[in-house]
Amino acid sequence: MTAPTKPSQPEPAGTPAVPSPAAAPAVPSPASPGTDLHSPVIDWFDENARDLPWRRPEAGAWGVMVSEFMLQQTPVSRVLPVYEQWLARWPRPADLAREAPGEAVRAWGRLGYPRRALRLHGAAVAITERHGGDVPSDHAQLLALPGIGEYTAAAVASFAYGQRHPVLDTNVRRVLARAVTGVQYPPNATTAAERRLARALLPDDEPTAARWAAASMELGALVCTAKSESCHRCPIAAQCAWRLAGKPAHDGPPRRGQTYAGTDRQVRGRLLAVLREAHGPVPQAALDRVWHEPVQRARALDGLVADGLVEPMAGGLYRLPLT
Repeated sequence: MTAPTKPSQPEPAGTPAVPSPAAAPAVPSPASPGTDLHSPVIDWFDENARDLPWRRPEAGAWGVMVSEFMLQQTPVSRVLPVYEQWLARWPRPADLAREAPGEAVRAWGRLGYPRRALRLHGAAVAITERHGGDVPSDHAQLLALPGIGEYTAAAVASFAYGQRHPVLDTNVRRVLARAVTGVQYPPNATTAAERRLARALLPDDEPTAARWAAASMELGALVCTAKSESCHRCPIAAQCAWRLAGKPAHDGPPRRGQTYAGTDRQVRGRLLAVLREAHGPVPQAALDRVWHEPVQRARALDGLVADGLVEPMAGGLYRLPLT
């Protein structure tokens, strides 16, 4: 079901691009070859799906939700240890809701994009207050939770409750772009045309639709990857529009890349690392030591405060948020 690097709504951060919106994908009719993708992809998934903890029955809807937050723009290998520690400490939303939001930031560690931790904490509080501590199964109620966007609501409803929703992360979008639309990469941001295509390709019955969502995501994560597609291992290579067209090279807008070294993100990460490791408030001098350039350091710290990730205190002290 879940795969590395989600849209942010997360993915993710490096989402590939395709030609201009004028070249929007056509939505297949029910009789089109697109609907023939389901069985081979699901059969492949049944044989090749990774054994991930959030896919196990005991994970429940809360385990699925936690994984979806953590996997936004972050690979599975980095998520696994943090996920397991998180669920061991906070096995239900109410367990997390009882803690200060700063504890969620602390436990987030070095997963990156730590505002996700605050959003997940906010969702846990709302689930506890509005839904008796149980992650709601209704898509609209999921979407109404703080920090939950269109993708996450669909993913939790599909993966945790077996419902019929289009689940469009970067991996799924890449599979549909190549197999159905015939282009190498999807657009930088999800388009209305992609949503129409995904809805048109959904199997009619809910269990199959949920399985298709997980299977197509796994196919994009393991086989139809962004940098080195493995067509010889792909169950739908014979039907792939991009492959049949001779794999035309991407000719759309430049694909967005990510940098980290020397950026404000790196500085923010170093400042947060000091606060996470501290057992109490931290003086300004301790934060000043983590980055040599004072203007960038001050900007990064101001950003952390503005985002609610750090609380300034009297006397030039800083701490993780308590409220």
